[in-house]
This record gives sequence, C-alpha cells and structure tokens, in this order.
Amino acid sequence: MLQFLAAAHKEILLLRRDRIGLLVLFLMPALLVLVITLVQNHATRTIGESSTDILFIDYDNGGIGDRLARALSKAEGVSLTRTLDQNPDQASDQAPGSRKPARKRALRAVARGDFQLCLIIPKGMSDNVRQTARDSALEAFSMTAEDESAASPAADLELYFDPTLLPSFRSTVKNLLQLMIVGIEVEEKAAALSELLPRKIRDALAEASGPMAPMLSSMPEPDIEIKWNPRPIMSFREISALETPLEKTPNAVQQNVPAWALFGVFFIALPMAGSFVKERIYGLQYRMLSMPVMYPTIAGGKVFAFMLVCVVQFAVILCIGKWLLPLLGAPSFDMGAAAPWTAIVVALSAILAATGYGILLGTAVRTYEQASMFGPISIVIASALGGIMVPVWAMPRLLQKISVFSPLCWAQNAFLDIFVRGGDIRSVSGDITRLLIFAVACIAIAWRVHHRRAGRGARLN
Repeated sequence: MLQFLAAAHKEILLLRRDRIGLLVLFLMPALLVLVITLVQNHATRTIGESSTDILFIDYDNGGIGDRLARALSKAEGVSLTRTLDQNPDQASDQAPGSRKPARKRALRAVARGDFQLCLIIPKGMSDNVRQTARDSALEAFSMTAEDESAASPAADLELYFDPTLLPSFRSTVKNLLQLMIVGIEVEEKAAALSELLPRKIRDALAEASGPMAPMLSSMPEPDIEIKWNPRPIMSFREISALETPLEKTPNAVQQNVPAWALFGVFFIALPMAGSFVKERIYGLQYRMLSMPVMYPTIAGGKVFAFMLVCVVQFAVILCIGKWLLPLLGAPSFDMGAAAPWTAIVVALSAILAATGYGILLGTAVRTYEQASMFGPISIVIASALGGIMVPVWAMPRLLQKISVFSPLCWAQNAFLDIFVRGGDIRSVSGDITRLLIFAVACIAIAWRVHHRRAGRGARLN
C-alpha cells in the first residue's frame, strides 16, 4: 500500500511541476464549455424564440391582403412590417406606374438582411381568388361546361427570401403560408357556394316538379348564407414519451456540460502517455522495476493520481455549468431528479476508461512524438463520433452506426439518460459495463505489450 501511495505521490509531484500541462487540462475544456454552450444556446434561442421579420406589401387592396396580414400577425414568432423608411404603406401610396421602384426597394432590403422575407400581394389578387372560387363552385354543381383552358388561373403570391436563410427555415415559412392560404380558399369557396346554392336548389326543384315549374319560377329565391366557422375540427396534443414528464426542457447546457467534461477527461490520456514514454526513454521505469516494486503497483499509482486530476477537472466543469453559465445569460445546468451517486458512478467509469486508454497509449507508442500525434487525433475522432461535438441523432445514418463503438458515446448517453431522461443506475448499467470493459481491455493489452517488450529486452541481454 505504501508503495502504491508513493507511486501516486510521485505522479502528483510531476503533474504539479508541469503547470502548462495542468493549465491546458483545466482551461481547454472550461473554454470549450463556455464558448460552445453560449454559441449553441444563442443559436437555439434565435431559431426557436426570436421573431421572423416579414416585409408585407399589398398592391391589391382587395381584402385578401388584409386577411393574410391579420393571420400572420396572430402567428407566434412573426413580426410583420408594412412600411419602409417610416413611409406609409407601400400598397396604398404608390401609383400603378411607380410600384416597381417600391418593389426594388423592398427586395434590396431583403437582400441586405433587413428582413427574412418579403411577401407581396399582386394587384388583382382578390378578384382572381373570388373568380377562381366561383368557377370551382360552378364546376362542382355542373352549371357550366367550361373546359380547363377557360378556367381562371390560380393566383400566386410573391415570396422573396433572404438568400442566406437555411432551407429548413424556408420550408417552415412556406408551410405556414400554405395553411393560411388553404383557410382563405375554403372561406372563398364557402362564399361562392352560398351565392350559387339557392339557384341550384330552385333549378333542381323546377326540374323535379314538371308541370308545377311555372309556379316555382314566380317564387322568390331563398336567401341562403353559409357562415363559415374557422374552428378546427381536428387538432393534436403533445405528450411526453416518458411516464413522468420532464420538469425542464433539455437545452444546449444539458448537452454540452457533460459532453465537454468528458472530452477534457479523455484528454488526460495525453499526459499519461507522455509520462510513460518519458520514463521509458530516460530509463526511470527500469530503475523503479529494479526495486522491489511490482509493475501493477507503479501503473496503479499513476492511474490513481491521474484519476484524481480527472475528478477535479470534471467537478470544475460541472460548477461552471451550474454557476458561471447563468451569469453569462445561459440556463443553469440541472442534474435532474437522479441520485447524485448515479452520476458519480458514471463519471468514475468514464475516468477509468480514459486512464485505461492513457496506459495503453503510453505503453504502445515508442516515442513522445507518436503519442502527441496519435493521441489527440484519436480522441477528437472518438469525440466527434460519440456525440460530443454534434448530437448523434444529427449525424448521417452511417456515422450513427459507427458511433456505438466510441467510449465517449457510451458515457455521453449515460449522462443524458441521467440528467435529461431521469434515468437511474439500472438504465445506465449497460453503458457503465461497456466503459469498464473498455478500461480493463486497454489495461490488459498494455500489460501484454509491456511483457512482450520486457521479454525481448531479457533475450537481448
């Protein structure tokens, strides 16, 4: 036991002297948590909560534009603007011959990014919509014999987007407008039906009455008005997939704090590998082995010392998420209703996996240069595949299948199960088992490599 503590004390002394290395270990994940979480939190808020600025120009003034404007004004997250440069509405103060300059000004404003999009109601839109609705009603009653070539063409709104907008945003806006257009179309068709239905009823009665037709023709047409109620007859309600709904909605903080804490923890493999390589190059390892100390004792003391560093590092990142991020405008990190010891077990399993990988890396490579090149690349790739930089669900399907082989993916999934989904030790037992198996496998391979090299050295001597 004293030998184990002495080996651990030796590693702690070496780490304390390497102040630059310790600064990188603690400062790098802290900065990553702060910068990336704040950026993603702002982006999420911008997409989900900020208003969409729409420049609305009505050249028609026939009623359709006002109905669309009222519907857009009631839509959540939409800011409707009907003026440019504090001038009156372009739709009402522009003469027919001067509307093109107003259109050009509007499009320039959208191209500059002043508005996300511009919606223009062309002249004659209302008359066109009403005539098209009447033609549809006449065709439904078979009261005309118009062919398709004689039918009124569909009226088109003019929609101009800022060229920098993402396709997903454009699709959302177009779907919203499509729903509003469908509502207006149904209302206009109902109005056309209320106008044509009395005539259709009288014609049908006259045809069925035969000799009584002259008497019916002298009767006044009944006044039938169809009052359209816009109340929906179908809707949906959002239900949580969990038996107990989450108290808080998951956000960028819940994703990034454990993710970048894990990233920093696995970077402990680099100083660990460097420590092994330096001891081997300078002959310190062989000198220690010449003393009555077993190799597992030396490696165990090294693992214990670096695990202590990882524990402190992980705690610092959680404190940043809990208390510093709220001061910078982001939500506070919430550990949820899970028992703290469950998160501690997952964290220790991830730390053991990281230190196991550090032992393997330090034992397998031959030079410090090899460790400094292979180590960061392998950790960054495992982090990218493990959902640290981008959530796994946002990756291509092929990478999603590959991500299940990353130990960072196991640890991140376990933390999300605990902090977001309200899981317990049973729900994360599979991920914990995989992390421990990975740690044991790395240490076993490192032990095998060490014995093979020690055997070759004995034979050479």
